[in-house]
Amino acid sequence: MQFVGVNYLAIALAAVAGFGVGFAWYGTLGNAWMRALGKTPSELKPRPAPFITSIIALLIAAYMLAGLIGHMGEVTLRNGVISGAFVWTGFVVTSIAVNYAFQGAKLALIAIDAGHWLAVLLVMGAVIGAMGV
Repeated sequence: MQFVGVNYLAIALAAVAGFGVGFAWYGTLGNAWMRALGKTPSELKPRPAPFITSIIALLIAAYMLAGLIGHMGEVTLRNGVISGAFVWTGFVVTSIAVNYAFQGAKLALIAIDAGHWLAVLLVMGAVIGAMGV
């Protein structure tokens, strides 16, 4: 499924895979994340809005990552993973570090959230790199 040089199936699958990473990540580290955040489960009642925001953001991120991977020349699994790691290192973890430093966030929160985004970007890069842009 390619339209105008963009593999929308790869983008959609990368976004879904990223969402799955988040589900597994916070499913495993949810209690530690809540402690680091200073919240209780009753304060974080499930609502649809964050999930809708998440999938939209992941679709946009996958689309942008596909554009970057496409500019690498050869689109491969390796280049996809490297691109995901570069985006995380250059933009995501640096933004998290600055924002959380000003918020006075605990190091555990920074590690959990930054680790989540590293895993998401690596998986999305792998999917896009393997399927092509």
